[in-house]
Amino acid sequence: MDDEEPLLSIGELAEQAGMSVKLVRHWSDIGVVPPVARTAAGYRRYDAEAVARLRLARALRDLGLGMAVIREVVSSDRGLPEVAALHAAAIEARIRTLRLQQAVLRSVTDRRPTLEELTTMTDLARLSAAERTAIVRDFTARAVGDVGPSAFREGLLAVVPDLPDEPTAAQAAAWIELGELVRDPRLAAALRRMARYAAEHPPPAHDPAGAAERVTDFWTRRVGEAMAAGIAADSPTAEPVVAEIVAAWLPTQHGLDGDGAEARRRLLEQLEVAADPRAERYWQLMCVINGMPVRPGIAAEGDWLMTALRASPVPGAREAGVARALDTPGALAPEALLEGCARILEEVGALVRAVTPAQLDDPTPCAGWNVRALLDHLTYENLMWAGLARGAPRADHDADHLGSDHVAAFQTAAAATLAEFRRPGMLAERYGPAPGWRLVEQVVIEMLVHGWDLARAIGASTDLAPELAEAMEPAVRALYGDLPRTPGGSFAPEQEPPPGATHADRLAAYLGRPLA
Repeated sequence: MDDEEPLLSIGELAEQAGMSVKLVRHWSDIGVVPPVARTAAGYRRYDAEAVARLRLARALRDLGLGMAVIREVVSSDRGLPEVAALHAAAIEARIRTLRLQQAVLRSVTDRRPTLEELTTMTDLARLSAAERTAIVRDFTARAVGDVGPSAFREGLLAVVPDLPDEPTAAQAAAWIELGELVRDPRLAAALRRMARYAAEHPPPAHDPAGAAERVTDFWTRRVGEAMAAGIAADSPTAEPVVAEIVAAWLPTQHGLDGDGAEARRRLLEQLEVAADPRAERYWQLMCVINGMPVRPGIAAEGDWLMTALRASPVPGAREAGVARALDTPGALAPEALLEGCARILEEVGALVRAVTPAQLDDPTPCAGWNVRALLDHLTYENLMWAGLARGAPRADHDADHLGSDHVAAFQTAAAATLAEFRRPGMLAERYGPAPGWRLVEQVVIEMLVHGWDLARAIGASTDLAPELAEAMEPAVRALYGDLPRTPGGSFAPEQEPPPGATHADRLAAYLGRPLA
């Protein structure tokens, strides 16, 4: 016995392993480190190998293994490499679950769902790959299953969400959103409407999907360029862009001889059928989940093109409408109009001087514009019309025209405008189909309307130049009365002015500004 290694008491074992006696006793009781002997009094004794077994057991526990598995490893019933592989697989499955649960929690933070919606989101996070596929297949089958064949229908039925075994946070979040989206009956209605239209209007091309994609790429690029250049969809300057797009689109259609009322009607119809934000989001989510490139959203470009087609349902329609408006007599004599321009520029200048630096980030009635952006537009309008008056049109609408001193920038631009407008003979000079006083009229309208926007934004009086605002209303209606009041257009739908509204209020309400 003297040659044998001395046995350890439970206290000595605990000390060498760096663990509590209580834990060692528990692990001994469950067979992780059974004693190799007992004293006559029944006290446990352990050999030196028990120290290594305890340290291994603790390491495995820190990795998340259960005690039954740990017991198998340390007792050599199951090899460590095999256990490690099994546990790694379990951890990977747990990570996937945690990613989906994380997506649910982020959605809760971002979207503030109801308790019912949260329950749905949690259920979606638990689904298997087969269950996820079944949900989307059932949805698409219900939406378009009995619609006639088309490339759109077949493509819709063929695409299913293939969430990878190790989804990114974005893919997990996309699956949660997709699972909710397919419950929306408006999505099903939109996809059914698109599938039915595609079945009823088959394209002549041998590669219909590819042809449609190429045409879409073309028109979204051209519209994007027009938007970047500041071309309004409902202005005559949009006509060349529309004509280009129609010419590129015509080869994908049956029975159209060229650009005209029927071609533009059909193109508008197609855009309206396809213009559903839920359908666009459906395809974007599918791309994210399946690891495919996500096409940028084209809602803004679609709104622009639809508005341009409504404004010019036949080639040259908007230009003809402007020509008719220009033939109408002015509300004021040219000299009186020039005096009114000086007056409204002074009143707007007073509003500009009242703007404090703290107000520059405040919102305005102009969607997407804060006070600084509105001041920049007011300044640019003066620079632009002054440039036109001297025969030097500007094309820098997206530049910063304010710098660090918005008051000085506006005053300088306004002074340049008046200097050009007061040039001898300018009021009668011709600028294309329009006499010079029409340029003055445009500045008056811009300052009245956007000056009203600024007054509302900073809490000032909106009773701008009352007599001038009243006199200009017929001109505004003549110039803009036939414009489409749809997304992508220059103006929102006409609003009802409240009792006691000022003349400037009434003008703003006609051009779609909310007065409430």
